[in-house]
Amino acid sequence: MACGEGVEGQASVASTLAIRTPDGARRTVPLEKSRVAVGRARENDLWFPDDTSLSRHHLVLERDENGWTVRDLGSKNGTFVNDQRVEGRLRLRPGDRIAVGHVAMRFDEPPGDSSANVTFYPDAPAEIPGHETVVSSLEGLLSPGDRTPSTGPGASARTSGERKSFDSTAVSALLRAGRELALRRPLPELFQIILDLSIESVRAERGVLLTVERDGGLEPRAMRGEDFRISAAVRDRVLGSRQSLLVHDARLDEVLRGRVSINEQNVRTLMAVPLQTNDRVIGLIYVDTRGLVSAPTPNDLDLLTVLANVAANRIEQERLALVEEKERIQAQELEQAAEIQRGLLPRSAPDVAGVELSGHNAQCRTVGGDYYEFLPTGDGRVALVLADVSGKGLPAALLMADLRAKIQVLAEEPDDLPRLMARLDRLMERSCPANRFVTCFFCILDPATGRLRYSNAGHNPPLLVREGGAVEELRGGGAPLGMLPGLGYEERECRVLPGDLLVLYSDGVTECENPGGEEFGAGRLVEVLLGLRGVPAAVVADRVCCALAEWSSGAPPTDDLTFIVAKRS
Repeated sequence: MACGEGVEGQASVASTLAIRTPDGARRTVPLEKSRVAVGRARENDLWFPDDTSLSRHHLVLERDENGWTVRDLGSKNGTFVNDQRVEGRLRLRPGDRIAVGHVAMRFDEPPGDSSANVTFYPDAPAEIPGHETVVSSLEGLLSPGDRTPSTGPGASARTSGERKSFDSTAVSALLRAGRELALRRPLPELFQIILDLSIESVRAERGVLLTVERDGGLEPRAMRGEDFRISAAVRDRVLGSRQSLLVHDARLDEVLRGRVSINEQNVRTLMAVPLQTNDRVIGLIYVDTRGLVSAPTPNDLDLLTVLANVAANRIEQERLALVEEKERIQAQELEQAAEIQRGLLPRSAPDVAGVELSGHNAQCRTVGGDYYEFLPTGDGRVALVLADVSGKGLPAALLMADLRAKIQVLAEEPDDLPRLMARLDRLMERSCPANRFVTCFFCILDPATGRLRYSNAGHNPPLLVREGGAVEELRGGGAPLGMLPGLGYEERECRVLPGDLLVLYSDGVTECENPGGEEFGAGRLVEVLLGLRGVPAAVVADRVCCALAEWSSGAPPTDDLTFIVAKRS
């Protein structure tokens, strides 16, 4: 989906619309003009040309002295605010959700000046009740010993019996961890910092940080020391039970003293704690020492456990940030690919004497595999092409671009349609993977005589709606391109009379589903077309889009929607 450039206007802080389109793209647009129009047509301030469920001029946002209002412009599928259909003009409030077609928007006001609600007034320090006030400081809390905080006017001093209720060493370690982990760092650097903090906070000699990988194995991410041989019993206890372990003397522990990993390395004390977020364990931190000079305490184990929890959440934040950055880059690249693909499709139908032409394409994802083309031959005739690459997304889009390049070259000599299609079949067979193929309908119309020659490679039979009400399907043809090369194709012919409608379409049109899962079907398409005899081709295309949008009730399409309408004058 693409929407128009931002609106222009005054430089003051503006209200905003947070917009989300069906492909997941998000953007925030400032409402800087006093009137902002939304719809499918290009002349709107915010336009979404690929959303067929939108009317050309769908709604308007207007600002007056009391704020913003929304007004529906008689759209086919309506405008909804907080799930209620808008009738007339509705006043918007911050946080209101606006739904139009497949587009969701949230209206937000600019933040107000909060300082206007806060008043500071002068007061003498002596007026603060001295017996109710204690003065402290971070430096005082972290100072060694039991030194009491400084006191000042209006503040009482701690008594000598008021000891600190926490371990200042632990607080220092946690504060340092908070400072270090608050900075954005690459994951390898973050792993090493977490391990260094862990070792230093509990005065261990060495350690290792390991993370659980997708296959369930443990991968060392940072270490201080070498040749770690960690007991599987320790590993399983920490990861399986989410418990932290402190072993004061591993040689005396009944469970561990027989472990080769303990004895060979002469490990005396060890601690192992889970890297645990709120809902899962993503790894463990293991530290040990070979001496008992400074034996760790249960408080050390608690500190290391808390540090590991803080670290685990920080690791997950960084991983999520990396995923979001990767997704942002991918979305940006996809949007650029979509812009390129839109440039491969006709921007408008050519003017060809004797025939009205109109085309429409809307991908169900950012990029798609449907392709259509108008190719005037230079002698008054025009070739019409509609193709559908199997699959969706970027792989289908790449094959679509490859198909277009081949058709552009081969269509320079379009008179022998079976030969053209056979060559195209051989070329696509080289490009298509084993699980891909392309359906394609290629025809040449002479508006002067009404002669229509066509060849079909496994595509939906186009519909020829006669002015008198008869409907014909243009059947016949061969296998999809790239599937069974060498079978060959046939050419068929019919006559298009003045007033007749020729409609080529992809299967996304007839397979468009309503909320109940029922498909639109060829029968409903025929009914719509029969009701549009005698109207211009562009109007026919617009009405078909509206019919599909009404049928789907605003649900995102599950397949690309593409069709061509040709009406002989």
